[in-house]
Amino acid sequence: MSTDAIVSKVWSFCTTLRDDGVGYGDYLEQLTYLIFLKMADEYARPPHRRDIGIPKGHDWASLLDKRGAELEVHYVTTLMRLGGSAGMLGQIFTKAQNKIQDPAKLSRLISMIDETRWVKLGADVKGDIYEGLLEKNAEDTKSGAGQYFTPRALIRAMVECVRPAPGKTIADPACGTGGFFLAAYDFLAANPALDKEQKAFLKNSTFHGNEIVASTRRLCLMNMLLHNIGEIDGQSTISPNDALIADDGRRFDYVLANPPFGKKSSMSFTNAEGEEETDELTYNRQDFWATTSNKQLNFLQHIRSMLRTTGQAAVVLPDNVLFEGGAGETVRRKLLETTELHTILRLPTGIFYAQGVKANVLFFDNKPARKESWTREVWIYDYRTNIHHTLKKKPLRFEDLQDFIACYHPANRHARQETWHETKNPEGRWRKYGLEQILARDKTSLDIFWLKDKSLADLENLPEPDDLAEEIIENIEAGLNSFREILKGLA
Repeated sequence: MSTDAIVSKVWSFCTTLRDDGVGYGDYLEQLTYLIFLKMADEYARPPHRRDIGIPKGHDWASLLDKRGAELEVHYVTTLMRLGGSAGMLGQIFTKAQNKIQDPAKLSRLISMIDETRWVKLGADVKGDIYEGLLEKNAEDTKSGAGQYFTPRALIRAMVECVRPAPGKTIADPACGTGGFFLAAYDFLAANPALDKEQKAFLKNSTFHGNEIVASTRRLCLMNMLLHNIGEIDGQSTISPNDALIADDGRRFDYVLANPPFGKKSSMSFTNAEGEEETDELTYNRQDFWATTSNKQLNFLQHIRSMLRTTGQAAVVLPDNVLFEGGAGETVRRKLLETTELHTILRLPTGIFYAQGVKANVLFFDNKPARKESWTREVWIYDYRTNIHHTLKKKPLRFEDLQDFIACYHPANRHARQETWHETKNPEGRWRKYGLEQILARDKTSLDIFWLKDKSLADLENLPEPDDLAEEIIENIEAGLNSFREILKGLA
């Protein structure tokens, strides 16, 4: 079958299942289980002859000769059996459940997957199919899957700026569906000078992550396998542990991350009366500069601790990290002292599936201990003021961030030039601030902007009505989320 035919078939069947109330997330999970089993079957045959560890009687062949209730019962039993396995197999099938209640449609899905040689299919084709489904799943706002999906254009721009080198490790402590790993893999794999050893390291040893949500972790693992990262019979490099609980001692060359949205860390539990309650989590770690329940500040501190002395990070963080007092100010001051925080990209609203998010990308390099602050100046690119994006009509594209990448000057960031000038170019989006200027600001705030919002001064420059409506909705939802956080604190 041609690539287009496979993609078309996958999509059409997803639409059929949605009519039965099976959402993209549930469809993706079932697709993941079945493609994994089919690939394991293909690897077990010549010329590969690899034993993936699938128990006899619960392999791909066992699904092909059953129909109706017999198929449904056998499929449920198979999922349970595989969930108790070790290695990659167990990670993929952890807490696996059958969400397709109609045996006839389950049988059709099995037949559809059986028609394709998945191992033989190019990584770009398999990857495109799966990434497309992940993006559709992110659009389903009811599922909340959007928080695990970072715009691919933004990820690619971050990787283009950092430019990871071959033979180095890359980590993401909240890796979601693995978007940063895929972009970094594509960047590195495009290097024609990679030798055999570097290619093997890229495939099996480069990427390390954490994802505590089992369903999201399995999507990440499958996404990586379909993009040719890791081995189907290997060990998972994606840990199910909460990265914030403790420092596991490992250090990495690069951290690329977009920690989950939401200011507070919390865990749910059932009280004595059988009611569900939430407890605010505060991580008490001696290696943290400040003890706080602010999840974003905790991730920032943790990411710095994960880096080698020569390590580099690019992290998406919300505005509160830039201006919040108390623990926020402590963390910012220590970050300026102990790392070279050299770049901040101010992002526009309307690019994330979680509504009302105002975020930034912080780029910083870790450094060895010394008395003087490592940060001497911070370069800021304002891609927010007078910029309007929407998820559907005007989504963020990689081309939109080309000017930022050029200003970042990845080939030699010490050769940067400001585009802003007080008289010659007051509209310039690229400007630097010295350490003394930043330390003199209230609470050492890094929430710095200088451009004038044209929509406030000139009615002719108002955004399109649908853009305005989306922005109003985002602001209202952001306000509601803030009130919910306050209410949780009062409860």
